[in-house]
Amino acid sequence: MTKPLKSAICGLVVLSSGAAFAADLSWQSAAKWHRTLKKAIPGTLVFDQNGVEFRSSKLTQRWTFVDVHSFDVSLYDITLLTYQSRPWHEPGERPFHFSLAGAMPAEVVARFTERVEKPGRNGSPIPSASASSEIPAHHRMWIGGSSGILRFKDNGIDYVTESGRDSRSWRWADIQTLGNPNPYEFRVTAYREIIEFDLKQALPRDLFERMWDLLYAPGLNLSVEQEAVHEEVLR
Repeated sequence: MTKPLKSAICGLVVLSSGAAFAADLSWQSAAKWHRTLKKAIPGTLVFDQNGVEFRSSKLTQRWTFVDVHSFDVSLYDITLLTYQSRPWHEPGERPFHFSLAGAMPAEVVARFTERVEKPGRNGSPIPSASASSEIPAHHRMWIGGSSGILRFKDNGIDYVTESGRDSRSWRWADIQTLGNPNPYEFRVTAYREIIEFDLKQALPRDLFERMWDLLYAPGLNLSVEQEAVHEEVLR
């Protein structure tokens, strides 16, 4: 059975009429909870209006959205970083890692991200989301890398690869800084990671400045006069 077919069987998305995901979030998939030095527990991972729940014959564990400090989502995996302390005085917060039988739809990931609110690592962008500009790029890594498209949107930046692996979606709330040392390099410093891109086409300066404004200007509380001066400086 192919993974797309498994996804259709194992996952169910319920959309409210009139506005997708505006008032409802309902999705579930067969999953395994992976534990360090212990056997994985099979069960079902359920997303609903109030949070996330793992159900199995052995136990049930639930997290409300406010209990999730951060998260890491890829095609068939999700890790919840919670405020719960690690056992035996281990440092840091306790992660809960799940592998999914069905790929979590990008729209569901987006809605989950909105509900959590806090910065996370979203590896499942929506390829059809509206973008003002696109630039082909290569994600630079120590070993290997990937090629894809950087998509610049009003609400953030996506990096979309053909296979879906190594893709990213950053809201402005997920990003700390942007870097553009020259027209063919671009860096995203997010709260959960730093990614550097080699651009296959030059990044227009006015596009970078627009992204700068979308990221930083809302927090500056500029008056109308100050905004006019700021725009003049950017020109």
